[in-house]
Amino acid sequence: MNFPYFSFSVFSFILGVAFCSLWNLGFSFSIFLILLGSVLFLINKRDFSGGKSRYLSCSTRGLGLYLIFFLLFFGLGFLRCAVSEKILNKNVLQDYVEKDVSLIGVIVDEPDQRENNTKLVFEVTDFVEQNSSEEDEQDCNSLDCFTSSQRQRAEFPVTESEALSGRQVRKEKSATERRDGPEKISLKTRILLTVPHYPEYVYGDEIEVTGLLGIPKNFKTENGRTFDYVNYLAKDKIFYVMYSPQTKLLSKKNGNIIKEKLFQLKNSFLSKVQKTIPEPQVSLLGGLLLGAKQSLGAKLQEDFRKVGLIHIVVLSGYNVSIIADFMLAIFSFLPRMIALSFGALSIIAFAVMVGGSATIVRASIMALLVVLARATGRTSEVTRALFLAGFVMVLHNPQIVVFDPSFQLSFMATLGLIVLSPRINESFKFIPEKYHLRESVVATISTQIFVLPLLLFMMGELSLIAVFVNLLVLMSVPFAMLFGFFTGLFSYIWIGLSLPFAYVTHFLLSYELKVVEIFAQIPFASIKVPYFPLWLMLGIYILFFIFWIASSQVPREDE
Repeated sequence: MNFPYFSFSVFSFILGVAFCSLWNLGFSFSIFLILLGSVLFLINKRDFSGGKSRYLSCSTRGLGLYLIFFLLFFGLGFLRCAVSEKILNKNVLQDYVEKDVSLIGVIVDEPDQRENNTKLVFEVTDFVEQNSSEEDEQDCNSLDCFTSSQRQRAEFPVTESEALSGRQVRKEKSATERRDGPEKISLKTRILLTVPHYPEYVYGDEIEVTGLLGIPKNFKTENGRTFDYVNYLAKDKIFYVMYSPQTKLLSKKNGNIIKEKLFQLKNSFLSKVQKTIPEPQVSLLGGLLLGAKQSLGAKLQEDFRKVGLIHIVVLSGYNVSIIADFMLAIFSFLPRMIALSFGALSIIAFAVMVGGSATIVRASIMALLVVLARATGRTSEVTRALFLAGFVMVLHNPQIVVFDPSFQLSFMATLGLIVLSPRINESFKFIPEKYHLRESVVATISTQIFVLPLLLFMMGELSLIAVFVNLLVLMSVPFAMLFGFFTGLFSYIWIGLSLPFAYVTHFLLSYELKVVEIFAQIPFASIKVPYFPLWLMLGIYILFFIFWIASSQVPREDE
């Protein structure tokens, strides 16, 4: 398939998914579009082989083919989204909302530690409607069952032996419930638990929770925007919430063994770094390397938003490609294919070292494409690969198109680096290439242009100093990430060996934080944009896309 048709088809598919995510008109609408596109394709089939058509002249043939591709792939994208929403277990616990319930399940994702609490993604396996009886309280002791106030005072988590005894208690209790208690059903849905920091739970823990079952609700941001919290959680199959439930550990190691080991490696890596780099620098490093912006705290996040730097702590292909670029520079004396192989291996090693989450995997794939584009100069082929990667990601989880800011920012930043950077590089010849200065400036401007409409839509805030601050900070980000990564890596050999890297990392991170602190205090550093609707954002990106297709160096189809 010709490149414009391929990219246009993927774009149409993603647009169909986005449209369905916002306005689901049902299966019939998608089937109608697919059938209409198929009929038009069959009627004008001869056009694809270069023959003449009774229906389309040569001058309108190209436009007609674009229309056919749009109908087919927009309809397919709409259908994929509709099927995805149909199979989700959204209402499985709907009858128990606003009721006290007791549930048994497994923690299926890494705990998300915030300033004041911890978020747990809890996948329910068994459910028993809660009865207020004294017998329930007798099953809990001070070690394996914690009320909200008891958890606040807990000084140590439940041990392995207590977890096993908890499992035995559950088995005995379940037998009693089958004889005398309420009906027990099997199900599979997810709940976001908000619990205190202690006792600590990890991925794969089987726990029993008791509390008031609720549903997530959308809320207003400080800028007056309505954040679609319901669909933001739904993209990860989370449809319910619980705040400060009673918790009891039943057993451990119930998750995927590979995922469990990756999380352990990530936590081990962070603990190594924390031994040599203090707060808040280490939290910023966590944001750069892992995309863990929550660890920065609300005040620091707000400062990053004001100066237009919040995107650097949303892990993207740009962040990860920094590691690979350094490896390519080290092995530049080798043949190109060998150097590229080392760059690719460094990205894979980085993804494994920092946990291998879905966000990191997506960013790593995009980083591989950025490195490939820079090394080969074949922008069109790498762009095709980027669109293919985006297509596969959306095909797997359609909800990320509209409701996953990390995916959106990562994809647009990577697209800007691949597509726009080579086009504007000639305009910045007055900037010296020494120390990769010109490359940093071009990369900064390219990513800023491509993510700006998205940031305006999501946050409703325009930073007037964003480009200047980005130029000041982004030149140090590659080195901060690189030396931070080596700080953790060499700590596994000997902590003294990591200290030189830690000192450099601490200096760079302190510089970045100071720049943010100074410029965030400037009056009118940012202005509110109260009205930046979805249609305007989509219109800007459609214009970007049309301009890019029109300016692509591709032979016209009618030539």
